[in-house]
Amino acid sequence: MSEPFSFSIDPVKVDKVETTHRRIVTAIPAPGTRGIMERIARHESSNAMDQPPVIWDRANGYQIFDPYGNAWIDFSSTIFVANCGHAHPHMVKTLQEQAEKLCHAYTYPTEIRAQYLEKLIAFTPANLTKASLFSTGAEASERAIKLARLYGLRDDRKRRTIIGFDGNFHGKTLGAQMAGGYHEQKHWIGYHDPAMRHLPFPYPWVLEAEGITGREMFTRDITKLGETTDLDDVIALILESYQGWGGIFYPTDYVQAVREWTAERDALLIFDEIQAGFGRCGTLFAYEQYGVEADLVTCGKGVSGSMPLSVVLGRGEIIDLDPAYTSSHGGHPLSCAAGLANIEIFETENLVSESARKGEIVRREINRWKQKTPERIGRVLGNGLLWGVFLTKENGEELDPLFCDHVVERCLRKGVFHIRTGRGTLKLGPPLTIPDDALIEGLQVTGEAIVEVAAERR
Repeated sequence: MSEPFSFSIDPVKVDKVETTHRRIVTAIPAPGTRGIMERIARHESSNAMDQPPVIWDRANGYQIFDPYGNAWIDFSSTIFVANCGHAHPHMVKTLQEQAEKLCHAYTYPTEIRAQYLEKLIAFTPANLTKASLFSTGAEASERAIKLARLYGLRDDRKRRTIIGFDGNFHGKTLGAQMAGGYHEQKHWIGYHDPAMRHLPFPYPWVLEAEGITGREMFTRDITKLGETTDLDDVIALILESYQGWGGIFYPTDYVQAVREWTAERDALLIFDEIQAGFGRCGTLFAYEQYGVEADLVTCGKGVSGSMPLSVVLGRGEIIDLDPAYTSSHGGHPLSCAAGLANIEIFETENLVSESARKGEIVRREINRWKQKTPERIGRVLGNGLLWGVFLTKENGEELDPLFCDHVVERCLRKGVFHIRTGRGTLKLGPPLTIPDDALIEGLQVTGEAIVEVAAERR
């Protein structure tokens, strides 16, 4: 077991930084940071202490600013919410105008709701003809689960079984967590729905070790599941389009086999695009890279670019199975305004194609990291502006979470803000609007941090 890691919340003297994109003028964390973090922890059960200690005062475009004069290049997009950039001028203007007019209307009809839904359906794949609006990703997951079960109750077969995947994540509420594959986090659940089943995730290293294709793995594992589960009762498979901690996608042939299997049985194929959607991976939705159609798609985070909003998209006959399902803040006027502005920004700035183009810049720079520290960089997985870089123990394949955490902290002191996964992977996800030179600078600084920490820990 590796030694525990925690970010220093006491100021550490660091070199000053002053570039067009970064500014570090205080010790890091800045004096005053500890006090605010402790005030939060005193009154809220929070994991703030587990993440890089920055007091977010404002953010603009691709930069984060604290109250003390420091500025970071943001490689988190606030965990893939700010895909269109922080405080985009069009977003701010739209929200200001909406706030002056109407701030809340429950689920009652509004013009902004109609405008947003029309734009959303026109913007997304053609087979997704209706939507339901909610507040959080977990709420969207719960809605998709309910719709799948209702779909299964339409005829005499009364099918209920939903199949998820080990290691996938759909939220922290009851149904979402049971459908998800973080089994060690389910100890609090008193009753585990026996109609929630799971398949092993087709990790690339598993396929390599066993010498099988994705299609062969699915066929084998679904057959094995059939020994303990009535497969005729299956009504849906739910896939997180990639596993976020490492940018780990399914093999294309695996997903195509799933699609064929569900189609043969009139079962639903649900894609969780809460982290993956809205251009993050170089296509509007990551599942489109598998060459299949979805029956239901759950969206959150980047769907609005700023405000609490989640969406379930699907075929009209599925969405209409439960028209009375409402949410107090689902379709909130400000959230609809943000969602509409977000799509308009995507269209005017070609953010989906920009994500794909900038992904090649990331690939090139990571390859340069590998030339300098090949002993520390293992797998590199990702697409668009979503990447997982596996940082390993020296000249090995085992992930080194402690080394990775020190790299994240070193980057923080240099003016680049990263997500801490705690699992030995650097999870790269800057706003899709980031300028090329800022993207390159942030990547080069990260590469320098890897070199420095590697040298210190030999």
